[in-house]
Amino acid sequence: MKRREFIAIAGGAAAGWPLAARAQQPGRVYRVGWLSIGSREQTIHIIKPFEEGLRSLGYRVGENVVIEYRFADGEMDRVPALAAELVRLGVDVITTGSNANTLTVMRLTTTIPIVMTNSVDPVGVGLVSSLARPGRNVTGFAQDTGGELNDKRLELLKEALPNLLRVGILWNPDFTPNRNRLTSMNKPAQAMGLTLVPAEVLGLDTLEPAFATMVRERAQAFVVLSEPLLANYRGQIAAMAVRDRLPAISTTREYAEAGLLLTYGANLPDQFRRSAAFIDKIFKGAKPADLPVEQPTKFELVVNLKTAKALSLTVPPTLLGRADEVIE
Repeated sequence: MKRREFIAIAGGAAAGWPLAARAQQPGRVYRVGWLSIGSREQTIHIIKPFEEGLRSLGYRVGENVVIEYRFADGEMDRVPALAAELVRLGVDVITTGSNANTLTVMRLTTTIPIVMTNSVDPVGVGLVSSLARPGRNVTGFAQDTGGELNDKRLELLKEALPNLLRVGILWNPDFTPNRNRLTSMNKPAQAMGLTLVPAEVLGLDTLEPAFATMVRERAQAFVVLSEPLLANYRGQIAAMAVRDRLPAISTTREYAEAGLLLTYGANLPDQFRRSAAFIDKIFKGAKPADLPVEQPTKFELVVNLKTAKALSLTVPPTLLGRADEVIE
């Protein structure tokens, strides 16, 4: 195999060169911008597979690729300044993770390629024109592009709790896709004989009132409509769920590892590992507008038996048998 073209830390002026021309320069070191709402500690589980994905394609971090990491440490108001810093550095591509990060970077540049690694409903919120033809400087991965996954989570919660009638929905109304998510859950909930109890969370100080709402409205369990804000609070959410004796389900294994009873969704480490392929194609001259947005191919069900024990619940054997991972 021929030696790869390299990606780079220096030479800010070169950021203005046409990408295809830069990709043809052997020995060049490129810079990848990484923009995260969370902290390094909260995202290390996805940083490692991302770097492994690059390594599998011939890129060596610190040698022919340098990653400019920027972490907002859960403070969303820091994101615009961090994004602007990456743009000023003239990085060759920016990975953005969430919708909010992607929108922030899109406002700052129409030329630097953006790889969104974990977007929600990117067409609906205007990140791309279509999944097949993004049409801008943005491509990458989408999850929860429809309501099927949240329907499945309701089904799993009902299977774990056969007498379930009232389900809390912990959600952030400021996250645009959540309104469609909540609306789409009504019909399947009714078909399952479930009444939904929405509880809004706008920040850490609103978690307690949200749980008070679910308890007051006699919710027997709840679903977390995950997005970056609530993902940052997953530890607190899990602790409150056990305290109030409320079984819960959310999207990714990180919530189960934090202490929620169940999670079902995309395998994020796998998704971040695969996102390296988008960067590789862009470095070889591909335009983000022409790279179709991909959806997860690997989903996993995780059951936390420690939490089940704390809640005095017996998880049905049928559910345990289908679990990809059981935390004991």
